[in-house]
Amino acid sequence: MHATTEVLTTSLKGAGMRMTPQRAAICANLAERDDHPSAAMIYDDLRPQFESLSLATVYNTLDALAKLGVINSLGGAGDGKVHYDADTEPHVNLACISCNKIVDIPSSHVQELDEEITSTSGYKLLGARVLYYGLCPECQEKST
Repeated sequence: MHATTEVLTTSLKGAGMRMTPQRAAICANLAERDDHPSAAMIYDDLRPQFESLSLATVYNTLDALAKLGVINSLGGAGDGKVHYDADTEPHVNLACISCNKIVDIPSSHVQELDEEITSTSGYKLLGARVLYYGLCPECQEKST
């Protein structure tokens, strides 16, 4: 399930964070994307609308959302930047080490693994990362 703007903003409010227009815009930007943005990408998108927006605000908001389990922090995609995913349902992320594109691949195996981990550990899972690295078809074609 891809988190909606409402889910993200409600989660921040529930954690005691004040909902500023900047935080609401960060939530909306992330909820509307499926390209696994970095904090800098979100900052670049929103900066024209919010002159007072700082990159630290974007990072802090994304970090809070990740700690609440409503988004996933994917780590780097070969570009040295942390990428974020508003889809916390079990799936596989594929990262191209050449163009740094990240795509989602649904997998029943990941769902089964989540169920196995939950039943054997007693943990309430808030999310998971399954991230594979490789070369996307377009980059493979360019390299031949």
